[in-house]
Amino acid sequence: MRAGFLAGQRDGHAVGEEAHGVLGEHPITRLMDEAETKYREKLAGQSRTLKAAVGEYRRRYGRAPPRGFGEWWAFAQEHGVLLADEYDGLAADLAPFWELDGAEVRRRVQQVSQLPSIDVVRIKGGAASTLRLSSFEDTDVSARANGFRDMMSSFASKQKDASSSPGNTASTQTSPTRTRQVRHALSKLYLADFDPVGIDKMLDGPFRPDWGTDGNVWEAWRRTCAPVDPARRLFSSLRNVFTSEHKNYLSSSPSAPAFHFAPTTAATTLDFCAYPHEHYTQGHFFSDWRTLPVLYPVFSPARARGFMDIRIPSHYYYGSTDKYTYGWDPINLELGDLDRMEIPWAQKQDKIFWRGATTGGGSHPPGFSPQYQRHRFLRMASDNSSTPHTITFASPAAAGFPAPQYTSATLPLSTLNAEIMDAAFTKAVSPESYPGGLDALTTAHRFGDAVPLGRHWAYKYLMDMDGMGYSGRFMAFLASDSVPLKATVYEEYFSDWIQPWCVLSPVSYELTNSRNTTRLHYVPLSHTYSEIYNVYAYFSGPPRAALDALRASRSAAASASASTNTNASDAGADKDADADADEEGWRFAAQAEGDRRLRRIARAGKEWKRTVGRTIDMQGALFLSLPRTHTVG
Repeated sequence: MRAGFLAGQRDGHAVGEEAHGVLGEHPITRLMDEAETKYREKLAGQSRTLKAAVGEYRRRYGRAPPRGFGEWWAFAQEHGVLLADEYDGLAADLAPFWELDGAEVRRRVQQVSQLPSIDVVRIKGGAASTLRLSSFEDTDVSARANGFRDMMSSFASKQKDASSSPGNTASTQTSPTRTRQVRHALSKLYLADFDPVGIDKMLDGPFRPDWGTDGNVWEAWRRTCAPVDPARRLFSSLRNVFTSEHKNYLSSSPSAPAFHFAPTTAATTLDFCAYPHEHYTQGHFFSDWRTLPVLYPVFSPARARGFMDIRIPSHYYYGSTDKYTYGWDPINLELGDLDRMEIPWAQKQDKIFWRGATTGGGSHPPGFSPQYQRHRFLRMASDNSSTPHTITFASPAAAGFPAPQYTSATLPLSTLNAEIMDAAFTKAVSPESYPGGLDALTTAHRFGDAVPLGRHWAYKYLMDMDGMGYSGRFMAFLASDSVPLKATVYEEYFSDWIQPWCVLSPVSYELTNSRNTTRLHYVPLSHTYSEIYNVYAYFSGPPRAALDALRASRSAAASASASTNTNASDAGADKDADADADEEGWRFAAQAEGDRRLRRIARAGKEWKRTVGRTIDMQGALFLSLPRTHTVG
């Protein structure tokens, strides 16, 4: 057993610091309190009138609202949009295009629409339709464009005849170099991009959809960083990640703290320009798809740091399918509030569950897939070794006191995984790209049978992480009666609307404004996943193995004491028996309290999905994004 743990130091990436003695306040408690305050202020500050909304828009973005803002406001009020001012992410996505005149934006839409896996959504006469100008074929033709079109249908009649260019790949696509970004920021008339030239001139030659042998995503992406950033120094951006491979999946570096909690996901905290070696841990830097080095108005369902796509709601979120939609009845083709495979909370397994394919990146360059996000998590979650890991939990000795105290115990990772993890790959995608092929892939990772989406509802914790791009199941997980644990490097259209670690339900705030109705939306995880075991211990109490370790440590101490005082041996034995009984009672009480907190989180996520993550809210986000990038022609 270890007596040291973290007391709650904040920095830009985590809450926690090394301490010795008694941990009086858990860092998660502090994160919740801070997030609740922030979200309360956000809800209370929303504009109530069009005049106020116009003023807030001007204050935040330094410009007048876009054309049609009044119609959008009427749309938002008619449909009860709760966060009418929260479009900072969208404004940031659109900011570069406000520097271009309408003719230039239109030219870029026309150009990019000729490229592989870029579709066209066109409004003509108040009706929306999709088409493809490129002759390139892929496995998901127009799926995203069809979702884009469907989202526009409720307000297409209010739009002028125009065209937009949604991307049709799982990963983000536009990453203009730093040189182009600087030219763009300094002048509205930077000649290299404003000359009315063809697409080949814009792209410095004919476009190839894959990288072949002449580059990769990382080499293109790192040129978006500032010249002084480490990623721009060639050798500092390279690292052989296999030379020091070890079994410690719980830390990104030997000096990283063992007990820390990220205030949000890695989408906003993981700086690849400053820490270029971290790019080996994320599969999108190894995508087979070539990125675009020019600022084109490409609409994508998510955006990773350093890319310049415009975020729109995912077609997986907007449409209804049995693989991505909670409550969908594929027989009657109906969407219900309760999924047919949902089960009562008391019958759910108290484990962390994940199933999925080995997708997570491409193979340019090949040989790095063992470090991709899914592969790293699977090896950690199914590790059967004796690698030690320390977890911290409420101390049995402190039970019943107003301010709980915490202790820690060190257990083999195999013991922890057996008690709280159920994660497996279900399909090997392109196993030939894994070093050693299929045999090496299946040896190093747990594989299991594929399961329907509804099978997830049998578990209290649902792991959600990126694949080739963002995860398309997050909205379904929120809508369920389980709790999502989310790890991602992507920001999505709703990133301004949902608060990591927040303990407040939007509707509860609106109805009562009472602290007694607080909720938590979801639990964010860092890209290392190292805190996941302590997150579990905070909400579900210590695994039985942790209490066994604590009891064994106490018995050893008592035996040592008894060996020097034979008269105290009988009394010590009686005391140990009483302590064991007290601990069992405490364990059940602690689990019950943590279980109540966890169930409130599940209910709050479901309420957020029902009131803020609605399809009508998705339409509203798209409505506001079109005036600058949905161009006439």
